[in-house]
Amino acid sequence: MIDGTVSFDPAGATVVIVDDEEMVLGSLAAFLELETSYTIRTFTSPAEAVQYAGSGRVDVVVSDYLMPGMNGIELLAEFGRLVPHAPRILLTGYADKEGAIKAINEVGLFQFIEKPWDNDHLLMVLRNALEKRFLFQALQEKIAEIDRAQGRLSGLQEDILRTFI
Repeated sequence: MIDGTVSFDPAGATVVIVDDEEMVLGSLAAFLELETSYTIRTFTSPAEAVQYAGSGRVDVVVSDYLMPGMNGIELLAEFGRLVPHAPRILLTGYADKEGAIKAINEVGLFQFIEKPWDNDHLLMVLRNALEKRFLFQALQEKIAEIDRAQGRLSGLQEDILRTFI
């Protein structure tokens, strides 16, 4: 941040993709690695993805909707609990608007994308999600800076009062 403006550079951002279909993961990872400088982490197992979220860097997460063991809404809810700052995107092969609305309401879904996806649209959604993530981070840093300044000001006020009392 320079002079109050936020510098947005998604280079090196970590995108986690979870889908039980290897072909989908391979296609998404290859495309994103070719077109972006993002670090791509892929998982066919929702449980392994959740385990990674507890210890690894996650800037945005993309999850399939229907997977064995844990559906995309449940997975994104776990990510919301573990890494609340990471925007959550639901990828679905089914035109299930009711499921998407449920996800929006239950897990704070950033966006849902239907399969087959449009590569340009996917890039735009990821860029917007990462911009939101980094703007939120900048806002948190600014709030912390204001809190520190407020603490210093309160301390100065107390010193001034003690001097005159």
